[in-house]
Amino acid sequence: MEKEINKFHALQLFTDTFAAETVHLTNSQIGIYIRLLCFAWTKNAKPFTTESAYRICQCRTEECEFEVDNVLKEFFKLTHTDDPNPISIWTHKRLVQEHNYLINKYKRRSEAGKKGGLAKRDNATSKNVAPIPSPSPIPNNNIYDPAFEKLWSLLNKKKGSKFKAHQLFQKLWIYFENDLEDVARIYNNQIKGIEDDKFVPHFSTWLSQRRWEIEDNNEDAIKSITQRLINLGYTHNGRDKNYEKFSKDGKKYKIDINDEKNMIIPDE
Repeated sequence: MEKEINKFHALQLFTDTFAAETVHLTNSQIGIYIRLLCFAWTKNAKPFTTESAYRICQCRTEECEFEVDNVLKEFFKLTHTDDPNPISIWTHKRLVQEHNYLINKYKRRSEAGKKGGLAKRDNATSKNVAPIPSPSPIPNNNIYDPAFEKLWSLLNKKKGSKFKAHQLFQKLWIYFENDLEDVARIYNNQIKGIEDDKFVPHFSTWLSQRRWEIEDNNEDAIKSITQRLINLGYTHNGRDKNYEKFSKDGKKYKIDINDEKNMIIPDE
């Protein structure tokens, strides 16, 4: 009986996305978030209860449980079981996607290995027949997936190589196969405030950096960063195009809202 591969001991962490999504958290909350991610991953991304979350975070006080609750509400999805006595359970969309991606990847690799083994066996037990060459190459004008063509057509600005963008789309489509219009909307929203085309990111670069994952939370992240700077003594001077403007001690600063790292830079 073939053993199904569904447990993976390493979880890939996209540091730029993680840093952008957790910039507003305290160190304690980040530690809780990492514990919960690791716990969920070791359970094959299956749902877990609030009590399990308290236990894995070693909560012994109500303050700790309160922080765990806040992290769960922000980064995890709450559902309920269909049992006669339903209970609340939590899942993490990104972890489920990553886990399913790895399962499918190793399943395809296993099936390819089986086919290769069968082909070797057949060659070893039959006479080798020279292949009949094709008189001319068969043209293939449809090099792009229909789904990618649809996504490409929805972009307001088609910046960069379409071929490279298609290559990345083939690797990443599992994450947004049913949300092509949302992906296009997020890209268009991110670039709409950029007047100079040379600052518009190539769509292939945008895909490789997985920027579609942080756009929906971008406005909330900017508000959180703005409030933190105000708490640190900065004066918020409003938004100018794609920049949030600040001043402190007679000096001016700005943050590019399209910069996923939210770097504070001097405003010359």
